[in-house]
Amino acid sequence: MKKYLLFVYLCFISCDRPNCDTANVLFLNNNPNSKIYKDELVKQLTKVDQTKLSYWLQKYDEQNGVESLYFYIQGDGLCAIACLTMKHWNKLEHVREKKGIGRRGAEFTNLQFDIRQDSVSTEFIYNTFDRIID
Repeated sequence: MKKYLLFVYLCFISCDRPNCDTANVLFLNNNPNSKIYKDELVKQLTKVDQTKLSYWLQKYDEQNGVESLYFYIQGDGLCAIACLTMKHWNKLEHVREKKGIGRRGAEFTNLQFDIRQDSVSTEFIYNTFDRIID
C-alpha cells in the first residue's frame, strides 16, 4: 500500500511546475492577451537564453472562433504566460479534442512558435514541440 501511495504522490507532483515570481510590472498589471503584455514578452524573449526556457500548459481558450493555448514560460529569469494562436493542431489534436483537459500542467519540451508583430497586434503562433512530459 505504501508503494502505491508513493506512486500516486509522484504522479501528482510530476505535473507541478516550479514556482516562479516576476517583478515585471508590465506582466503583473496586464492581461497575457493584451498587446502591451505580448510586446513585453517579445522583448524579454530576446534577452534570455531560450534553451533554458520551460513551458507548461495552462489552459485552452476559444474567443470569437480563434483557438488558443496558454503556456507558462519560465527560465533564465523569465516568468510569464504566452498565449499561442493555434492555426493548426499538428501533434496536439487530442488536446484540441478535449479542450486541454487532461494536459493542463503538462510540460512541453522545445515548444516552438512564430512571432508576428506590428503596430496594431502581436501574435504568438504555435509551430511544434518535441514531447509532452505529463
